[in-house]
Amino acid sequence: MNKHHYVAIMAGGIGSRFWPMSRTNFPKQFLDILGIGKTLIQSTYERFANFIPPENIFVVTSNEYINIVKNQLPHLPLQNILGEPSRKNTAPCIAYISFKLLEMDPHASLIVAPSDHLILDPIAFKKVSLEALAFVNKHNAFITLGIKPTYPNTGYGYIQYDQHPVTDNVFKVKTFTEKPNLELAKAFLASGEFLWNAGIFVWQVKNIITAFEKHLPEMFDVFSAEKEKFNTIDEAKAINAIYPQCTNISIDFGIMEKADNVYVIPSSFGWSDLGTWNSAYENLEKDYLDNAVAGENVIVFDTHRCMIHNNNDKLVVVQGLEDYIVVDTTDVLLICKKEKEQDIKEYVAEVKRNKGERYL
Repeated sequence: MNKHHYVAIMAGGIGSRFWPMSRTNFPKQFLDILGIGKTLIQSTYERFANFIPPENIFVVTSNEYINIVKNQLPHLPLQNILGEPSRKNTAPCIAYISFKLLEMDPHASLIVAPSDHLILDPIAFKKVSLEALAFVNKHNAFITLGIKPTYPNTGYGYIQYDQHPVTDNVFKVKTFTEKPNLELAKAFLASGEFLWNAGIFVWQVKNIITAFEKHLPEMFDVFSAEKEKFNTIDEAKAINAIYPQCTNISIDFGIMEKADNVYVIPSSFGWSDLGTWNSAYENLEKDYLDNAVAGENVIVFDTHRCMIHNNNDKLVVVQGLEDYIVVDTTDVLLICKKEKEQDIKEYVAEVKRNKGERYL
């Protein structure tokens, strides 16, 4: 293991598309969505601990989730759990860990990854990650891991890349596209020039900070002004002063789409962002009628291609449904057509308007 290799696991999201199982006070990264005996963040930590020194693994999360991270990752050093005072998207989160690491180790290389993704082939993932680290250690380059698409998914971002590799399996990125409509997604797939954007990035810390200075100068300035307080007792105070001044912006919009030194490694390691109930359906075992059932106390009759989740002792009996999502928790029952899963965020907003915060 290389002592200059680090990981930042981003774990501050609320996972609203996995409502009602994912709640504001206990979101999906801390849940065992697929019933495998470990939560998504535990799986992510274990995956990286295979090739990154455990003391070099950091989790950036909301202040309100620090105790959950402590409980779920007891081997993670307490000082490696970084709390954000507010949710400002991924750019401030990445600036925080980057400025902190630069003070600790000027030679640091960093993998930034979400905490809530599914990766079925950790050996292939390790291989690709080490290839990316080797590339960025030789070049002033930002690597993103792109997933070879298998169907025209409209819930993922897409990366268009040059078809001629610069070295081995590394290609220059041409464009980023946010979630396309179905026709555009089909065109992307047919062209053979596009990959799904996994949201996993690799770079040298000094180079991403230079990119902040160039592309997000205001954010660079506020972090730079407080950088000497990082890794001291005044770090939390500095972050509390910095975050209100930060724009709410993703690293994709803020830097990746503007930089001219972005590269991609086309990858296949059994990836899913597990962003929706449909993605859980795709990754769960099905019965002979193509139902994916998570939970012991479920009985189905004349039901086809449904995603059914029950995490309590209540008996759930489902009859006559096709292509539905059924999620039962102690205080909420959701019954929703699978094709309408992207609207779950709207349902959550309506619940908030009518019922307040109680069910969120």
